Amino acid sequence: MSKIRVLTVFGTRPEAIKMAPLIKELEKNSDIFESIVCVTAQHREMLDSVLNLFEIKPNYDLNIMKANQNLWSITSDVLLKMKEVYEEVQPDIVLVHGDTTTSMAAGLSAFYAKIPVGHVEAGLRTFDKYNPFPEEINRVVVDSLCEYHFAPTDTSIQNLKDAQINMKHAYKTGNTVIDALFYIVNNKEADISYLGLDKTKRTVLVTAHRRENFGEPIKNICHSIIKLVEENKDIQVIYPVHPNPNIKNTVYKLLDKKERIILTEPLDYAPFSTLMKKSYLIMTDSGGVQEEAPSLGKPVLVLRKTTERPEAVEYGTVKLVGTEMENIFNEADNLLNNEIEYKKMSEAINPYGDGTASAQIISILKNIKC
Repeated sequence: MSKIRVLTVFGTRPEAIKMAPLIKELEKNSDIFESIVCVTAQHREMLDSVLNLFEIKPNYDLNIMKANQNLWSITSDVLLKMKEVYEEVQPDIVLVHGDTTTSMAAGLSAFYAKIPVGHVEAGLRTFDKYNPFPEEINRVVVDSLCEYHFAPTDTSIQNLKDAQINMKHAYKTGNTVIDALFYIVNNKEADISYLGLDKTKRTVLVTAHRRENFGEPIKNICHSIIKLVEENKDIQVIYPVHPNPNIKNTVYKLLDKKERIILTEPLDYAPFSTLMKKSYLIMTDSGGVQEEAPSLGKPVLVLRKTTERPEAVEYGTVKLVGTEMENIFNEADNLLNNEIEYKKMSEAINPYGDGTASAQIISILKNIKC
């Protein structure tokens, strides 16, 4: 019996983090699977740091990232270059992750080649096509064309049903990001002393980078941080700033050299995971952090109008606070000063799994008929 040829495709740091434990699980089962890895490098340096951390060496590197790239160029480059990879590899299944433009274009290219696609983190929805943009439409497209759906929660399974997706190969597995987080925290905790954090202060970790937060929203977030630090003398804020100039220019203009506010370059995954573990409160517009931080018992305030992860809101591990300055400040200030509310969020059950999602997916893939 020939091995099942699995081609895993990803291009950004979040995808790499979430696909890494799955690739490692494929490698453990090399008697059954031939694992082939292709990266598009939609994000170059941020992707490479994760590949190095998890010791993953891609078989194919499309290296598409270019200065001032846009959605049109990313989509067309991935669509056309993946055609060549598929023709050479002839995989039995292609695995893509989540909602990036890489995932959408690689999935569409595989569909054109009539190669089955497996969607890891299937079924997420905000039901607002411009929030987040372009991620909401990307994941809808991938769910529509793929054969295998690996959904993290009951809600995501229901979303697939409601969209009239063929449920023959739809499975609730939990989210692979929890697998990755537990692996790093338990095996590769990083030294973050170089960040200069004051151990006598409670740390608030902030990340904000999404397109829908360009302009006034990111300004509001920055002003809420300033007020939060002014009103709470026992805290410090650390903000790893995304390199996109639409974010970086505004953040540094408003927050640079402010007392008890530390701005850093984006952190590699190991130090970022360690920073999450050592933080008191997290404010973010990231999707993955909404899943990761609750596993470490950290309350999360989501700096967005909508979230494709409503389970976290329902379970009480995160709170959706939007991008209005006063609301962000009030919600964060409340958690910093109300022990009952803080404890309620920090001890809530995380709905995104127990760190076995990759093993579950591999078990399902073993039954693929080649």
